[in-house]
Amino acid sequence: MGEHNFPRLVSLACHDLRTPLATVHGFAKTLVQAEPLAERTARHLGMIEEASAQMGDLLDQVSLVARIEAGRWEPDLEESDSLELARAAAERVDSSRVEVGGSGGRVMVPVESTERALAAFADCALRHGGLDRVGLEVQGAALTFSPTTRESAPVLTAEELRDLGSAAGRRLVEALGGSVALDGDGFVVRFPG
Repeated sequence: MGEHNFPRLVSLACHDLRTPLATVHGFAKTLVQAEPLAERTARHLGMIEEASAQMGDLLDQVSLVARIEAGRWEPDLEESDSLELARAAAERVDSSRVEVGGSGGRVMVPVESTERALAAFADCALRHGGLDRVGLEVQGAALTFSPTTRESAPVLTAEELRDLGSAAGRRLVEALGGSVALDGDGFVVRFPG
């Protein structure tokens, strides 16, 4: 098998992993809702449900990168408002930890993948920067996460591969014709206008 088949193999693995993961997620969700459970059991099933949803997101990110790398990604572009994308991304992380502001603009993006990428950037800035809160300032097609710390900057830009979400996010933004860059204490994601 040649190197050029590796992205295809990764895509196939992601696809094949979805079926057992969907079974785990579905049964955990069903059991949580089915009958009264002891508090501890309900908490454990909730953790299984949440972890399986996170694994689904990780598989989506790996699959996206594999399709981009193989030149087989055909994004379903939709017109969206960048401020609304930022707000949806904040909700995916924890809206109390991501302060969204500014004014939006029209962008053509695959909405769900873009929300996931922006949420991953926010999560990366928080986790690798040791922050309690991060700002997300929107100015048209440019979205700036701040502050960016010395520790989080190379991870956000994917110069240091320590965060799958930020690396996949960068691939997505660049595949759309956009860019990511550091600007002072901010990390700027710019989508094509």
